[in-house]
Amino acid sequence: MSPLHQLQVFNAMHSSPNARLEASAQMGEGLAAALWRNRDDARDYLAPSHHTLSCYIADGTGTFRRQRPGDKGAPNKLCIMPAGHESNWVVNGTIRLAHLYISEEQFALGCIRLLDREPREMQLHEATFLDDPQQALRFHQLIGLDWNEPAERLLASSLAHAIIDHAVLGQAGLRQGLRLKGGLAPHQRRHLVDYIEANLDQPLSLNELALRCNLSEYHFARMFRASFGLPPHQYLLARRLHQACRLLRQGDLPLGQVALLCGFASASHFSNRFRQAMGATPGEYRAALGRIELASR
Repeated sequence: MSPLHQLQVFNAMHSSPNARLEASAQMGEGLAAALWRNRDDARDYLAPSHHTLSCYIADGTGTFRRQRPGDKGAPNKLCIMPAGHESNWVVNGTIRLAHLYISEEQFALGCIRLLDREPREMQLHEATFLDDPQQALRFHQLIGLDWNEPAERLLASSLAHAIIDHAVLGQAGLRQGLRLKGGLAPHQRRHLVDYIEANLDQPLSLNELALRCNLSEYHFARMFRASFGLPPHQYLLARRLHQACRLLRQGDLPLGQVALLCGFASASHFSNRFRQAMGATPGEYRAALGRIELASR
């Protein structure tokens, strides 16, 4: 994901002389979080390239959208601001709120994994001052963690992914009037998903995947991206890392074996890719999970 200062909603808040950033962190590939305080302010969000989920942690009773002055915020209210949306906000008084910034690629992975839908036919529905106690509780748990401490940041990342999954399942719907052009046929997409999941321990070249759809590499790469919302190598890496996290959580296999089971050429390659995506090496991730488990007993 882009550095935090390149995310439009984050940058709009950060540019305000009245807003104060309490904490921020990357929570993994395509995912970041921030905790803010603000007062007596006005902020405009103009077609950001990322999705933003927000939860009012405290106050906010004087906050409203400029076009809806009679509809006011309150603690535990949630807002969903999809990529490409435009909104204008007025803050009267004080507010403390948490933001979760989600890339289009991360949303695409959720659509494929949870909904078995092409991301381009789905949209995250905009919502203002939504009541969702389960999501609000997750946000409160998220901000209760120390994002600078590796073990707690990994737990925060897990919570952030749970928030995304909940939003995809509950707030994503079909785009109205959309006519899909190009891309893979639904049966080809499902076949590829199943084939990749069953063969994550194999090299899985672009040519091999293209042959399974009887396409040239060039056309396959274009059609895959149209249907999956991200290129083949990025999707494959995301699935390998997801499998690696599952194996690290569930057992004590040697890290070299985990690397091979997830299709990485070597333990060092696995470690580098894992650290880039998760902010910790596989060994640190496993150790952090162990500390979290001990602390919960």
